[in-house]
Amino acid sequence: MTAPIVPLVGPDDDARALLARFRKAKERRSTWEAHWQECYDYALPLRDGAMQATNPGEKRGDRLFDGTAPDAVDQLAASLLSELTPPWAQWFGLTAGAALDAAEAEQAAQVLDRVGTALQGHFDRSNFAVEMHQCYLDVVTGGTACLLFEEAPPGEPSAFRFTAVPLAQAVLEEGPTGRLDATWRRSELTLAQIGARFPAYSVPDNLARQATDDPEARFAVIEAVIPNPAGTYDYAAVLEQDGADEPLLAQGRFGSSPFINFRWLKAPGEIYGRSPVMKALPDIKTANKVVELVLKNATIAVTGIWQADDDGVLNPANIKLVPGTIIPKAVGSAGLQPLEAPGRFDISQLVLDDMRGRIRHALLVDKLGQPNAPGMTATEVMERSAEMARLLGATFGRLQSELLTPLIMRAVHILRRRGEIPPLLIDGHTVDLQYRSPLAQSQAQRDARNMLTWLGSLAQLGPAGMQAVDAAAAARWLGRAFNVPAELITRADLAPEMAVPANEVSHA
Repeated sequence: MTAPIVPLVGPDDDARALLARFRKAKERRSTWEAHWQECYDYALPLRDGAMQATNPGEKRGDRLFDGTAPDAVDQLAASLLSELTPPWAQWFGLTAGAALDAAEAEQAAQVLDRVGTALQGHFDRSNFAVEMHQCYLDVVTGGTACLLFEEAPPGEPSAFRFTAVPLAQAVLEEGPTGRLDATWRRSELTLAQIGARFPAYSVPDNLARQATDDPEARFAVIEAVIPNPAGTYDYAAVLEQDGADEPLLAQGRFGSSPFINFRWLKAPGEIYGRSPVMKALPDIKTANKVVELVLKNATIAVTGIWQADDDGVLNPANIKLVPGTIIPKAVGSAGLQPLEAPGRFDISQLVLDDMRGRIRHALLVDKLGQPNAPGMTATEVMERSAEMARLLGATFGRLQSELLTPLIMRAVHILRRRGEIPPLLIDGHTVDLQYRSPLAQSQAQRDARNMLTWLGSLAQLGPAGMQAVDAAAAARWLGRAFNVPAELITRADLAPEMAVPANEVSHA
């Protein structure tokens, strides 16, 4: 990541102090590691191991017999991507705050629309959708996800560059406000990668000789982003070496943290989040075991269990139970006799159906997944959106606070520094941030439906009832509820005499 080189402030200016703080934070994380690994083994085996180093291309999921949980995790992550941050759709907008009067708000509306369009264009041209989907997989499985939001070099199609940081690399600390604002990332890089990432670092002779002997040798690099009292974030990168002085690779300062850490839900007193997979893990393990036993029972049902008298003539080790086999036996001997199974596994399907249903319910597949009825009415679609908003209400509030708001703030900070957008300040007073994703708009759609129902009721009262409605204000309110661009809505200060009279329209 690119950062201006300035001295660090506080006690973390020293590399040893920085690494000591990192090791303490990593020690506090150690209680979560076994739990994370188990969740990934059963629910997301194709993702890099949560805590164990894996080799690219190796087999994964050998212990997995039931695919209900991995399928449900994929569907939930895809639903979050389409409901919170849909690709190629503007899922946020900038609006005038309450501190501006009507004339100022109307004047700022079109400028803010253009700023929102510029932000969305950079998101669409970047790798945001790909990396964001990986983060949704992590937050659904492990309960915590880390997204690295960097500024791309000049000349790239987008000013944004994203990286989904695996949980194995992220070590987090919670600040006094409850946010995960202190982040360490431990990654292993070759010496060539270290030189490309930190060009100002002078490689010592011992590391150069080691890289000459083994060009693929990797070295552990600890990157830290820590908030300071000035309201900015200090950055430092340290080369971790056992039994040697840890050199400081780079240091700098960010106006906003490039690491965006967010959680599914959080238990009191805990730093890392809890996931729906953790809640469903007993059912996932039970379903996996039931399928394993069913497969073993199916093998027994196909091949059978046999017994034979040891009469010195029959050798069971030389017998293969395949179709068409002729098994010799001595005259008068019993030969092979099938052994009846002690029980039947008919009840296993009932248990398995119950486990799978509970897994899908815990991972919201029955609510957020693709409906089986393609011909849904508008009312059914509205009710389905309301049900989604009810189920994800608390989770959406946390994701909005820990993911969406920092994401937009970081994007505005980058484009404002590059001079691509005006120097606006999103403080909720002059400029406000509005979420326009399908999940965020479910409440606005209900309000608009109530508004239209009220207008329909007034229309039945005749002209006297409609006199209680400011039609122009109602139209502008509905336009905002349905996210109509500001350039399509007439200004509120348009003089009545400038409007074309209805009789002139009829004569024309």
